[in-house]
Amino acid sequence: MLPTLNGRLQTRILGLGLIGFFVALVITPFLPTGDLSIAQSYRVTLTVLLTTVLVGVLWEFVYHGLQQFRWEKDWPTLFGLLTIVNEGIVVWLLVRHTTIVVHEDIRPTLTAFLIQFIITWLVFWLIVNGPMRLVFHRWRFAGGRFM
Repeated sequence: MLPTLNGRLQTRILGLGLIGFFVALVITPFLPTGDLSIAQSYRVTLTVLLTTVLVGVLWEFVYHGLQQFRWEKDWPTLFGLLTIVNEGIVVWLLVRHTTIVVHEDIRPTLTAFLIQFIITWLVFWLIVNGPMRLVFHRWRFAGGRFM
């Protein structure tokens, strides 16, 4: 069964939230954040993660609309990986060029953002397309829903 919109939203929120949180806990001390304290660095990385989850939820509605034009009503797995580009650009623009997400005194550098975003996205994508399907073997039969 193909993941439904509801299932993809649940997977993104729960999966990216949990996996991204643990990735942020591990990599934040090693990010090149300049003169930010460790507390400020964690604040920035967790804010970037939250922004990624929220922007991703909005993207899911766009993806769902585009998938309706496909015969299978789903993306090939590679498309799921390539969405890192468009989602990363939107999150970067929000984080770096607006004060909606992060105050201008503690904005991340491009290098720190790219390291966090790419590592988080790759770990999330690999876990969702690999081990998660083994652990939650009924997940795909429920349309990707957890609840």
